[in-house]
Amino acid sequence: MTLSATLTDVHRMTPDVKLFRLVVDGHTFEYEPGQHTTIHFESDGEEVTRPYTAIAQPGTNNLVLAIKRYDDGTASVYMHERSPGDEIELEPVDGNLHLRDPTRDAVFIATGTGITPLYPMLTQYARDGEGNARLVFGERDQEHLIFRESLEQLRASNATVSVEYVLSDAENDWGGRTGHVQDHLPGTLEPIEDPAAADAYVCGVPEMVVETQELLAEAGFDGDRIFTEGWESDAADG
Repeated sequence: MTLSATLTDVHRMTPDVKLFRLVVDGHTFEYEPGQHTTIHFESDGEEVTRPYTAIAQPGTNNLVLAIKRYDDGTASVYMHERSPGDEIELEPVDGNLHLRDPTRDAVFIATGTGITPLYPMLTQYARDGEGNARLVFGERDQEHLIFRESLEQLRASNATVSVEYVLSDAENDWGGRTGHVQDHLPGTLEPIEDPAAADAYVCGVPEMVVETQELLAEAGFDGDRIFTEGWESDAADG
């Protein structure tokens, strides 16, 4: 089943990421933060489907998607060429990536647009969580950090939420960590006192996801409590 949504707003977040607000009149989207919808459209006479995370909280008639444009992509280029008033076919929101247990400490590790499911999950944890939450977010440079202002607000208003960035192409004025997120594990996870009693959520380029999953297991995280998705670049758009 698909729904016909109207694109009502488009906002540029970073040089290559836009925010899209889609409204379905008379419908209420119910889902767990972190889950995704799937858009449908035709390209060269063939149907194309791609998953994108709903980044706003559920319970309304609209979805908000943050989509990075890949110049050699199909779906991302299609979406970046849409304008308010256009109709977009999409599926109800579903998926395996969502907060499992807000009573446990939680680690969130993302690279690039892998932050899109983890951001709403961290927002939910900041509201409902009973332990400590740690986000480690890897990007190319400061200009491309999606949701940075919102993440800083979450960190400032919640003593149990910590956020750290790792830049692979850092500018001279950057005083934080550099390289790749997996270079800094388990050191960046020090706020989590008992890894075996925590949940971990990892999303980004598949290579990072695999390496991070292994490093988390070595650091004492229960393999059954590590939830992953590798879906950036070719995994999500081609």
